[in-house]
Amino acid sequence: MYKITKEFHFSASHQLCEMPEGHPCARLHGHNYIVVVELASEFLNEYGFVVDFTELKPLKRFIDDELDHRHLNEVFGHDQVTSEFLAKAIYEFCKGHWTETCAVRVSETPKTWAEYRP
Repeated sequence: MYKITKEFHFSASHQLCEMPEGHPCARLHGHNYIVVVELASEFLNEYGFVVDFTELKPLKRFIDDELDHRHLNEVFGHDQVTSEFLAKAIYEFCKGHWTETCAVRVSETPKTWAEYRP
């Protein structure tokens, strides 16, 4: 199995509205997110790639246009936009573009990661 990953960055705010009163995540706050998309294939294409990294430009455009410097609760119309939620949402975007997509990881802080891998 061949696997490739590519990392993307964006900054955005969110609020976990359903957290108990006094929980720090219930307050409006922001993160410098890191997203890593993983693609895998048993076979390489005619150029020797799982997917040419330049073909991932639609993901960069989606992140830059729809997520970067936005309030994620408004973007997704959801009160609990957690890293786990983001990982699955971005995975679904990627899977719709590249069948080789096998996982998406999202980091809010240097020490925390959430992953969606069906």
